[in-house]
Amino acid sequence: MTAIDPELAPVLERMPTRPFGADTLEADRAGMRAVWSAASPPPEDGVTRSERRVPGTDVGVVVFEPAVRTGVVPALLFIHGGGFVGGTADNGAPFNRRIVAELGVVVVSVDYRLAPEARYPSQLDDCDAVLRWLHADPGALGIDPSRIAVEGVSAGGALAAALALRVRDECELPPLVLQSLIYPMLDDRGVEPDGVTGEIAWFRESNDFGWSCLLGADAVGGPDVSPYAAPARATDLSGLPPTYIGAAGLDLLVYQDLDYATRLIAAGVPTQVEVYPRTFHGFDVGSARVSEDFRRSRLAVLRRAFGLDGGDTP
Repeated sequence: MTAIDPELAPVLERMPTRPFGADTLEADRAGMRAVWSAASPPPEDGVTRSERRVPGTDVGVVVFEPAVRTGVVPALLFIHGGGFVGGTADNGAPFNRRIVAELGVVVVSVDYRLAPEARYPSQLDDCDAVLRWLHADPGALGIDPSRIAVEGVSAGGALAAALALRVRDECELPPLVLQSLIYPMLDDRGVEPDGVTGEIAWFRESNDFGWSCLLGADAVGGPDVSPYAAPARATDLSGLPPTYIGAAGLDLLVYQDLDYATRLIAAGVPTQVEVYPRTFHGFDVGSARVSEDFRRSRLAVLRRAFGLDGGDTP
């Protein structure tokens, strides 16, 4: 196995040591919750957290916003990871709080339905409902509807990319200012072993299990999977919003992430892609220097996308 960054050893101890599966799903979900519940208590950072329900739906959100602000601010629609089968809207809360504290924006994290209890397109519909609410009633959160970005992590990255495709194709909402895809799951069609990737944290069996739960085992890898479920299936990537893709060098998903970035560039989409060597899926939850480098890069991309530094998007 290729050596990981030695500073990531404490993070690796918190990562799964076996694949997810049907027989262990509840334990796997509990393990994901434990990772985030073990995080430090919220600091005195001037950020407030609240839980809301999107009007007219059963979709819940967790909202992080500045305790004090003047005027409307940009918004980030955040979509958590968990292989489609786990996680909550509080996944990623420490970094979401930091985004709010440093950029002065609002972060809205979606508590979308999980597979296999709810299958595609339930998850995407939940995210879509939140985005439509942000546009329909921006005053509810004091946001600027012309400056909304979406960020998704892992399975959330698939949902973020799918949401960007839907916004482009349906032409019912203003365009997103950014799609930020963090080691996203983009392709249901399986990954061949290469002896390097997929041996740490996010295993091939976990990946296959997540897609099977989302789509149904008979549909995975077949000809009828929608690009709104697996964005790598999209044949036309033109007209999508400026894109940031952050990938881990030892992650099972790195090749599909790079392929998607390459196709976005070929389609004329402003795209920034970064691959962090000697890192694995989920590496950014720790305090290693490479993890902090990744977080700073994501903050810089968001700052540009929201026009908070006077620059252009990626």
